[in-house]
Amino acid sequence: MKTISKISAALLLGLLLLGIGKLSAAQDTIIIKAVGTWGYFTNYQKHEGPFWNRHIAEVSDGQLVGEIKPQNELDLRGFEIMRLVSKGVFDFAFGLPGYVAPESAIFEGSDLSSLVQSIAEQKQVANAYFPTMARAFAEKYNARLMMLYPFPSQMIWCDSLIREIDDLKGKRIRVFLTTLGDFAESVGAIPVSMPFHDVARALENDLIDCVITSAMSAYTGKLYRVAPYGFTLRVGWGMAFGVMNMNKWQQLSEGQKALLQREIARLNEGMWQETATEDSTALACLGDGPCTLGEENGNMVLVEPSEADLARRDWVAKEVILPRWAQRCGPECAANWNRTVGRVLGLRASAKAP
Repeated sequence: MKTISKISAALLLGLLLLGIGKLSAAQDTIIIKAVGTWGYFTNYQKHEGPFWNRHIAEVSDGQLVGEIKPQNELDLRGFEIMRLVSKGVFDFAFGLPGYVAPESAIFEGSDLSSLVQSIAEQKQVANAYFPTMARAFAEKYNARLMMLYPFPSQMIWCDSLIREIDDLKGKRIRVFLTTLGDFAESVGAIPVSMPFHDVARALENDLIDCVITSAMSAYTGKLYRVAPYGFTLRVGWGMAFGVMNMNKWQQLSEGQKALLQREIARLNEGMWQETATEDSTALACLGDGPCTLGEENGNMVLVEPSEADLARRDWVAKEVILPRWAQRCGPECAANWNRTVGRVLGLRASAKAP
């Protein structure tokens, strides 16, 4: 009887310890509430969503569990994302620096319109400007910058045929960055700031004539149904960020921080690699194919810019867009840009006298 009692006691103790261990493991699980960009874009479908909803739990053995929804499902417009992160409503957010640039021009510095044409060079620019962006996010939003990555090339999509830059005169063009507004004004167009969520309706209601967005966004957002003409002049890259609320970051153990940084670095690299191929894929789908995305062709009329158009865009970038941004950002900000991005591009930002 004593032996049986001892075995029963040992079994009971073992079960109790197992239960405590499971409870401890459950308590150690950290849930990270995230918000993505737009659910109808490939960035969310292929990268942002799977990373937080599945991948991070798998590689952390359940220590970190992500929950993410795209901003369009949450009825957000993008401009409010960082204020929500700073208040802890979201622990992690993907977003566009241009949507927070109205609060500080410093966020524009990694993607000034028309200045960079090569994605390899754009990656050098992003790396050079990363510490500057990291300081700005930390100071203004109590957020840790984890990644910078690009959407594909920003081009121009219209409801009427555009054969050259001069045809943009008088057109009302949707922009999402002040620096894109500088481009539009410089070629005689009228910039209209608007989140992507609203552009199709605005085109249908004749509130705008053209949209600046990426080729992949134009395709997956089905803009070809309301804007059947494309002018494939690259006027930017649409840089995006991934940031984490600093208070949430501090809750992680050193091992969890190291794991999250490693996995986000891999995510970031994968997004850069895919963006490098998305222009050609999306343009084929927007035109008459072949479309490898498995959906309908847009059958857009696509016009490539001439050498004269390219030369004019480059002049506008250096002589108008860069000085205007330097004026908005101020001498200290411009000097920092010159030491970082300017060194990569061989350019100098300085405000022109009024």
